Amino acid sequence: MRTHKSAAPSREALRRWRAEPLLAGVDEAGRGPLAGPVIAAAVILDPRQPIAGLADSKRLSPRRRERLHDLICERALCCAVGEASVQEIDRLNILQATLLAMQRAIAGLRLPPRLVLVDGNRLPALAVPAHAVVRGDALVPAISAASIVAKVRRDWLCQQLDEQYPQYGFAAHKGYGTAAHLAALQQHGPCPQHRRSFAPVAAAALAVREARQTHP
Repeated sequence: MRTHKSAAPSREALRRWRAEPLLAGVDEAGRGPLAGPVIAAAVILDPRQPIAGLADSKRLSPRRRERLHDLICERALCCAVGEASVQEIDRLNILQATLLAMQRAIAGLRLPPRLVLVDGNRLPALAVPAHAVVRGDALVPAISAASIVAKVRRDWLCQQLDEQYPQYGFAAHKGYGTAAHLAALQQHGPCPQHRRSFAPVAAAALAVREARQTHP
């Protein structure tokens, strides 16, 4: 199926896209962290039930994201989430795993979209017309909604990881390579939810193995 990339969509393109009643916006959360799955969301908004305040999830406070997440789930025509596991990230690489999570999110929609707009500059293989839109989470409300849903769902998952592995502080850093997270990695080594294909995790795993060999 034909797909398109758009670094700077025109006002006419934005107007035309927004007029499509079965437009699915797609975004992801979790490409950069050192641990946990990557999560994608797909959202088809209901033009009869507009949601005020949709924006790039990174520009919203956690409390505001949570409120908008609930409104999106309540008012959207449909919403679905897909993920790619740590094992898939390590096997495929993070880009391909992200595209896989997007495919799964789109496939999970209750209504089949007639057009898909994806935040960024890369597209998953799809059977419907699709465009990649750079800064789409700030330009297209459906993508903004997807970015909020993906971010909130991944934050919830990091809370669960924090309960399972409290020594790493996942609730605070959400898996990103902060100084505190890197220090915990050096002290404890990776847990099963760390991405071993990522350099800091691989280095920490190697250091732990070497230390155990030196001091069995």
